[in-house]
Amino acid sequence: MQTHCSITIFGEVLFDCFPDATEVLGGAPFNVAWHLRGFGLAPRLVSRVGRDGRGERIRSAMGRWGLDVSALQSDPSHPTGQVSVTLVGGEPRYEIVSGSAYDFIDPPEPCAVSAMGLLYHGTLALRHPASAAALTSLKSRHQGPIVLDVNLRRPWWSIETVLPLVEDAHHVKLNAAELALLTADAPPDEDDGVALAASMHRFAESHRLETLVVTRGALGALLWRGGEVVSVAPAAAGPVVDTVGAGDGFAAVLLLGLSQGWPWAESLARAGDFAAGLVSRRGATIDDPSVYAQFLTSWGVG
Repeated sequence: MQTHCSITIFGEVLFDCFPDATEVLGGAPFNVAWHLRGFGLAPRLVSRVGRDGRGERIRSAMGRWGLDVSALQSDPSHPTGQVSVTLVGGEPRYEIVSGSAYDFIDPPEPCAVSAMGLLYHGTLALRHPASAAALTSLKSRHQGPIVLDVNLRRPWWSIETVLPLVEDAHHVKLNAAELALLTADAPPDEDDGVALAASMHRFAESHRLETLVVTRGALGALLWRGGEVVSVAPAAAGPVVDTVGAGDGFAAVLLLGLSQGWPWAESLARAGDFAAGLVSRRGATIDDPSVYAQFLTSWGVG
């Protein structure tokens, strides 16, 4: 598949580290870049890893998958990012370890990253002033649409840091709970699509967004664009094996749709379709190119 524009992905890449010593490669921006490559595009990931074994494993994995590593920085002082997963009363508890390499991303050289096309980022990697400054520098010369994927992780966010990111973005994706956290509205019942649509309209209008997408899990998604809110039905229900990374898969297909000029409602329907396929599998990414090809074929865009 040929992309109609370049895609730059900014943010964290890390390992989820489990009590049994299992380590799973991830991080929302990394997952999004991985999926886009699976769909045949050539995104460029701007991130940072340590000069350690985990960093080498990330470079190797990206190389095998055909992902561009030219904007993946090496940090001599800080380790590759990790999330420490522990079990408390049988339930997992996640500690997003601070002081990781992706907290200290340097502004990429102008020749390393296109100033055109799509720029995608989340919120977690901006918890440290160094990476936040790098994104600000990148945005200062970027001339294409900016896509913000809100991912609020306590204690690594605040209203004061997230809302300016919304102001800079053209397209924003978040879930209903995150929308409630970023507004003065009382949290609407997710089943109450009317109240949620009204909250979306106020939020999108106040921040001058082009597009606002609110995901609702099994209820599908709502799309605000041009002052109108439309509901996108959920994908056909199937077995749920692992929900980790479903939102990243959803975001990747939205970017895919933007790069290919798909109608928004069509992009959201396909994003829900892909996310439903992801949760039926173990893991946040897929290392089989044929699976991505099957989705493209089913959408008639292979």
